[in-house]
Amino acid sequence: MAPFTRAPKAAHLSWSREKLAKANKKDDDDAMRIDPTCPDSHFDPHPPYSSSPFLISTARIFFAASPMGSASEHDVREHLLDVDGVGEGAPAATAAGPKIQVRGLTRRSEASGEEILRGVDLNVPRGVVVGVIGPSGSGKSTLLRALNRLWEPAPGAVLLDGVDICGIDVLALRRKVGMLFQLPAMFDGTVADNVRYGPQLRGKKLTDAEVQSLLSLADLDPALYSKPASELSVGQAQRVALARTLANDPEVLLLDEPTSALDPISTQNIEEAIVRLKKTRGLTTVMVSHSVKQIQRIADLVCLVVAGEIVEVLPPSELSEAKHPMARRFLELS
Repeated sequence: MAPFTRAPKAAHLSWSREKLAKANKKDDDDAMRIDPTCPDSHFDPHPPYSSSPFLISTARIFFAASPMGSASEHDVREHLLDVDGVGEGAPAATAAGPKIQVRGLTRRSEASGEEILRGVDLNVPRGVVVGVIGPSGSGKSTLLRALNRLWEPAPGAVLLDGVDICGIDVLALRRKVGMLFQLPAMFDGTVADNVRYGPQLRGKKLTDAEVQSLLSLADLDPALYSKPASELSVGQAQRVALARTLANDPEVLLLDEPTSALDPISTQNIEEAIVRLKKTRGLTTVMVSHSVKQIQRIADLVCLVVAGEIVEVLPPSELSEAKHPMARRFLELS
């Protein structure tokens, strides 16, 4: 099996900056897939293009709101964020306060009715890396996917810059809040073709220098610019996917176990790119990971999720002080 595949064509928890400065897989896919009743879902339980779980999982990278559905040019355009701004009538964003606020976020399984998220409250400060960890099935990925409406949260449950994300055009939101998944998928063509794809849909062609700059930000050698995407290693492909996301100039980056399929060197490259983006661009990052050590290396805050609830938010240096019994057990066994 190829390491990656081409995508088909066509507790209110708020932390002060002072404390932050001082501190310095898909666990719930089986329980919660994208809501088939959501207008953006295009849910198809019998995908026509493949019965392979690997290809299905990979297709979800780009067609996130149609996780098991057939690919189309509309899907590609939608999920590479073919927009220029916020939706008509959306209120102006505010610069003060947390970058993201989550208030009373709840989600139930369509199949069983079981609660996946139970009244989650969370503040994500600006320009920090927040690591989300916890046992499998605890709701980490479901929480992450609410932040750019890969499923529809209740009105008022998720705010971006103080603005309810339900009032922002969904494509504009996904341009502001980019997402990188576990498995990279490359379009036909060169590395440069892949990086240019999103902006090109909006009528903007990135210059060679702009593409090479984005590759550097993703910790890639700009000399890979003209290399066929099909010849990349999985680690290189994941970083090209990161560069492609950055080409849309997001304000927030959501990462769902982006290094779980990578070797240690490729993992280090991705981690260094995340930290560099925080320092150079002030990018706010929320990252789901099963690796406690990884989160300790790169996160400013750690969010512990257990059974659909956030039970602890603390600096990585204080993880040993976690008080929740299940959180402590998870950390001890990690």
